[in-house]
Amino acid sequence: MEYTTLGDTGVEVSRLCLGCMSFGDPDWRDWVLDGEDARPIIERAIDLGINFFDTANMYSKGESERVLGSALEGRREESVVATKLFFQMDDDNRFSRGLSRKAIEQELDASLDRLGMETVDLLQPHRWDYKTPIEETLRALDDAVRRGQTRYIGASSMWTHQFAEALNTSDRLGLERFATMQNHYNLAYREEEREMLPYCQKQGIGVIPWSPMARGFLTRPHEAVDTTTRGDTEERLYEHPYMEGGGLEVNERVEELASEYDATMAQIALAWVLDKDWVTAPIVGTTSVEHLEQAVEALDIDLAESDVAYLEEPYEPVPVSGHE
Repeated sequence: MEYTTLGDTGVEVSRLCLGCMSFGDPDWRDWVLDGEDARPIIERAIDLGINFFDTANMYSKGESERVLGSALEGRREESVVATKLFFQMDDDNRFSRGLSRKAIEQELDASLDRLGMETVDLLQPHRWDYKTPIEETLRALDDAVRRGQTRYIGASSMWTHQFAEALNTSDRLGLERFATMQNHYNLAYREEEREMLPYCQKQGIGVIPWSPMARGFLTRPHEAVDTTTRGDTEERLYEHPYMEGGGLEVNERVEELASEYDATMAQIALAWVLDKDWVTAPIVGTTSVEHLEQAVEALDIDLAESDVAYLEEPYEPVPVSGHE
């Protein structure tokens, strides 16, 4: 395993972050593993040197946090744990959504209880809250740091001008600054290269992209995307413009280079993300130990500059996706 510093925090994290969206309750989504099936994957990740784990309160309505917390019991001090809040958790409680002070304090308490932890390492608003002034959100997050409930705060998918406003507001008010950005970035979706990624690099922000393999689109030939349980049942895959803007040809070139490198398509797609200087640690989700081990092996793939250019050449601009 390779390690790097998470933005300007000084914290060393593995170059891969294990995403825990696929752990929790299969009733939430068909492809999700329950705690018994998820635990061997988390334990193998630890064996392989992964020390960075990302979850969210809305994953399986909190069950993902419970699964992760249980698996890390006794190993908490060697782990860097990130969670997120924003989306509605209880249909009967209007305060279980958003980034008001009440919502943040209420949902953070609930997340810590499910995780079985007094402190989370990284707390991230899952999306921008258009109904709450950013000053209120940042003051509430700053207070959470002062109370010792989270060590750092990070942001997730939003417009660059919003992120800049948040950082400037923190600086102006003397509040805790966002240390990380968790955004949507992969070979089939590169709109973040226009503004967000250069801005993060300039600001010393750690970048932990979600869907580095495009929700499975880049892990198999595009005509076979629906052959997995997730591909067949995950309608959200098609909410993203992976098949637009040259995406199909990108997929075909990933397949071609996978054969040349004697690698899987997933490994080539992941190696491309890892090759980018502005990326700290892509978030990799998996439902099998085998795929986890293959993801770690992608760290050993050194793509030639000409192959990077070949993979990128078909890409064309697509609609911004992932901020909703």
